[in-house]
Amino acid sequence: MTPKTIYPNTLLFDEGGVKFFLLIGTERAILIDSGMQTHNARELAGEHTSLPISLINTHADGDHLGSVGEFESFYMHPAECANFYRSGRTGKVDPVWDGDVIDLGGRPLRIIHTPGHTPGSVAILDMNARRIFTGDPIQDGRIFMFGPMRDLNAYVHSVDRLISLSGEFDVIYPSHASETVDPKGLPKFKEAAEKILAKEAKGRTESLWGNEIVAYDFGFTTFLCDK
Repeated sequence: MTPKTIYPNTLLFDEGGVKFFLLIGTERAILIDSGMQTHNARELAGEHTSLPISLINTHADGDHLGSVGEFESFYMHPAECANFYRSGRTGKVDPVWDGDVIDLGGRPLRIIHTPGHTPGSVAILDMNARRIFTGDPIQDGRIFMFGPMRDLNAYVHSVDRLISLSGEFDVIYPSHASETVDPKGLPKFKEAAEKILAKEAKGRTESLWGNEIVAYDFGFTTFLCDK
């Protein structure tokens, strides 16, 4: 897999639908997620840096954990433990909390807790570069909000939090769909979720992986919710 440099010392790996990222500081590097079909993300990252490499999971849905077994431990919000261990995977969690800063050496990364898509979802703010990695909640593809552990009310609060912090970043990097999202579009995500909660949005019933769901297509994104 050949990664793409998206800005200095930052690489994007794309499996063709699922993205993960390598951020390199002066003292160490970190992978943000590790793919779905990829099981050697640490090895791949090692082709681009000789620094120690750690891992942070934006959340614990299976399509983000492909290479988690390469790491003795990994950063993750503790609220995501139930989601992680119910998958049958094992591993030691190095807990991160809202507001924590991970310094890669001249490159501080701030953790922002964004529950909703999952309880322990986090965004990672590359503070000096004014870039943010949000995982799944903000994208122009399909946002999964059906099944256990999803919470649309929490999602609204999390997007509102990102809106309040949007003066600190210029570009959003999601894990799916288009490479970037403009932070100016964040209010649309909040408004769309609020319309679904208020039963003001029109959806269509679909079947996905044996689940009966309702898809709400807003043009800029689609929410997939419980029927």
